[in-house]
Amino acid sequence: MAKKTPQRRATQKSETSNLKSTTPPIPPAAPSTPAPAPPPLPGVALIAIDLQPIFLKSIANGDTVLRRSQFAIAAARGLGIPIFFTEQLPAKLGPTDAPTRALAPDAPVLGKSAFSALDDSTGLLDTLHRHSIEHLLLCGIETPICVYQTAIDAIGADLQVTLLTDAIGARRPDDARAALAALDRAGAHLLPAETVYYSILRDASHPFFKTYTQLVKNHG
Repeated sequence: MAKKTPQRRATQKSETSNLKSTTPPIPPAAPSTPAPAPPPLPGVALIAIDLQPIFLKSIANGDTVLRRSQFAIAAARGLGIPIFFTEQLPAKLGPTDAPTRALAPDAPVLGKSAFSALDDSTGLLDTLHRHSIEHLLLCGIETPICVYQTAIDAIGADLQVTLLTDAIGARRPDDARAALAALDRAGAHLLPAETVYYSILRDASHPFFKTYTQLVKNHG
């Protein structure tokens, strides 16, 4: 058998190189299709009460309350839970904290002079009834005043109420404890935000779960 000469081997190597250079590259795998957004969660709404800087600066652990309220709002939005902001005398006391408001820019903002978000003057209770809301989640301030009165009015209107205990605050912690004890006796649920949202998700296969766990890390 004739041996391949060095020149012939070089020619074959050149041809192989040319073949490789003209072979089209294998395209990268197409990214997976994002999971569809979950449908609106029926029967549940979140009220973010009076998260205005003028109040937040006087709240014990106000930075933590704001951060946990932001978590509650971001998680509610991702789950399709309707969100309502309230503001106490906004023309005089200023609007909701801007970064917090930006988490749900399409959510209604209700100005009020009454302490309860469900006072007849706000019209919010009628809105909740029209949308068949049966269970309210509450975050914001102040626990023994606006949060307390909103929860009491909700219970009086035969709505279920859950206070997100890590996302509410007060100037005087003793007052907050007394108000929460009274609400517990009245039938309100007192739970941390993560507990509530994990209960809504129920399973790691939920399409929002991965995003939710990132929110947990970001707002921890």
